[in-house]
Amino acid sequence: MMRSLQTRYGQGKIGCVIWALVLIVFLTACWKIIPMKIKTAELYDFMEEQAQRATRTPSEAVKKNVLARAKDLGLPVGPKDVTVERRGGRVIITARYTVPIEFPGYTYVMEIDHVVDRPVFAV
Repeated sequence: MMRSLQTRYGQGKIGCVIWALVLIVFLTACWKIIPMKIKTAELYDFMEEQAQRATRTPSEAVKKNVLARAKDLGLPVGPKDVTVERRGGRVIITARYTVPIEFPGYTYVMEIDHVVDRPVFAV
């Protein structure tokens, strides 16, 4: 009876190693992806603020502000990635870009598509 208990205890070591590896992979992914998600959310919030102020701000200035904020956040957003349109009393700010996230042996490309569509109120 004693021998069968020792055999059972030895069988669990490989499962523990596998779970430890899975946990390490999960934590590494979180460590890299979550900060980037936070930065992209901050850019979206900034775009909403710019859309609210669009009544008094020219479209080119709005685009310049969005690009400057993206640069401050360290996001790879270029002039071709951002558009500002005014249509029928509305302002539409669009930012479409990709963020590469490096992992050992693999690069995950996160595709971001922010669209803010707000009415412009005359003051």
